[in-house]
Amino acid sequence: MTPESAGSGEVRIGTQEREQAINVLGEHLAAGRLEIHEYEERVGRATTARTPSELRLLFGDLPAPHPPALFPHPVVQPPPPMAVPPAGAPMAAYGTSEKSKLIAGLLQILLPFGVGRFYTGHTGMAVAQLVVTFVTFGFGALWPFIDGILLLVNGGTDSHGRRLRD
Repeated sequence: MTPESAGSGEVRIGTQEREQAINVLGEHLAAGRLEIHEYEERVGRATTARTPSELRLLFGDLPAPHPPALFPHPVVQPPPPMAVPPAGAPMAAYGTSEKSKLIAGLLQILLPFGVGRFYTGHTGMAVAQLVVTFVTFGFGALWPFIDGILLLVNGGTDSHGRRLRD
């Protein structure tokens, strides 16, 4: 163990990192930055290197490229868990929709074939209301009309389960 790596707490490198360093040294030799005897000396030291700091010493006076082992790996933080409401919990605690209950209700009443449900993102229900309205020659418009009144009185949710804003 070399004095540079003794007690440093660094993670040891493997054969792949050593080979990458040797390949990059070869690029520097081909570019004329190293003479053959310097290249041979550095390759010998790279083959016995145990830590990234030992490799770093070989590239201190050389411009890029450098082997990937010299760059610390970024610590990737996992994304924060999404808040999932427990069953029966009020959705108001989990955010409010950008959609308005007033607009949704009025669309359902004034255009009673599911337009308000398209607005809130409930396309399945909107298509069902649309089909029922046309299949029953307009008598099925009672369903979206009542749904619009309920949206105005009780509010509702958007397609993501968030409460419609007042």
